[in-house]
Amino acid sequence: MSSLQIGQSAPAFKSFDTEKNEVNLSDFSGKPVVLLFFPFAFTGVCTAELCSVRDTLTWYNQLNVEVIGISVDSMFSLKKFKEEQALNFTLVSDFNKTISTSYHSIYDTFGGWMHGVSKRSAFVINAEGNIAYAEVLESAGDQPDFAELKKVLEKL
Repeated sequence: MSSLQIGQSAPAFKSFDTEKNEVNLSDFSGKPVVLLFFPFAFTGVCTAELCSVRDTLTWYNQLNVEVIGISVDSMFSLKKFKEEQALNFTLVSDFNKTISTSYHSIYDTFGGWMHGVSKRSAFVINAEGNIAYAEVLESAGDQPDFAELKKVLEKL
């Protein structure tokens, strides 16, 4: 599976958030979007990553950036996770694994026995709908390079 390239059109997607609202990438046309794929809600590294975004969301808001977290968890699990962690940005369920697959951000096998789990990944999509930053991590224990991601956002 080849990776997505900088400058390439971001794959369109449609799924549902924690409030059962349909979310389409095209809903955010004209503004930058950060997509953060993560393996599972309620796990240590995922919680730390998303809470760090929560704690710095005003920075993203100042740049008019939409942040969306995506995992293969159900919308019901994500809703509980969002409430417990007081996450202040959209979480989208990729239960059917179509978004993770289209962004080449999915493990064939995770933990030795689970199939189709989102890889920890970060994408910046510019206002024109093109990929401006792409980072797909092989190790679920690593976090995206938020300093580099923020540099890209500041240049948009």
